[in-house]
Amino acid sequence: MNTTVGPTLGLVLLGLAAVAALLVRLGSLELGRQVLVAAGRATVQLAAVSLLIAVVVRSAGWTALFIAGMAVVATVTAAGRVAEPRAWWVGASIVGGVAPVLLLVLATGLVPLRPIAVLPIAGILIGGAMTATALAGRRALEELADRHGEYEAALALGLLPRDAALEVCRPAAALALIPALDQTRTVGLVTLPGAFVGVLLGGADPVQAGATQLLILIALLAVEAVAVLATIELAARGALGTRRRA
Repeated sequence: MNTTVGPTLGLVLLGLAAVAALLVRLGSLELGRQVLVAAGRATVQLAAVSLLIAVVVRSAGWTALFIAGMAVVATVTAAGRVAEPRAWWVGASIVGGVAPVLLLVLATGLVPLRPIAVLPIAGILIGGAMTATALAGRRALEELADRHGEYEAALALGLLPRDAALEVCRPAAALALIPALDQTRTVGLVTLPGAFVGVLLGGADPVQAGATQLLILIALLAVEAVAVLATIELAARGALGTRRRA
């Protein structure tokens, strides 16, 4: 499937973005401007990346640098969602989740050591870790602030600060894994994910496409599980920001 690049594509994209922003505004969700900004950024970023990728994938070094840049952007984005001065620590959760899983699939040869193969897999894993980390971090700190009394009560019962914080924030932060779980549970029944379609359109047989998508989904579960657990631990130890009300 090749999307024709031309005026028609531009008009359709503009119309869809405008409709989405209008609906959000009419629904009083207060995110109408963000919808337009996100659509605009996506257009500019994908246009630039499409041109850059052709150069990057010619070199393993440039590919590694590009992946590192993706991790930095993911950290900044997740930290912005957590919205605490020390939230840049979420980068440890993202890298800690992605690095071992990516190294495993490369070391076993399941993903060939070619830039054109490594780059998209790394991007998918980093994106998943970013989303899970941002959700877990934000929910953990919100719970610690909103349920401060319960935290103090746990301390009064003799729990250490870390353990008291975990009791309060862990259940809510664990919900960050729900999107990945739902995507894995319903694959093939509700959606045909991008990796499956991409491999299929690339000429591979359906079994190979399914195996590739399964590898990505299970890898994402592992990455996000590590990222969420690390984020909860950081939040409980106060590394992401204060766990007490000012």
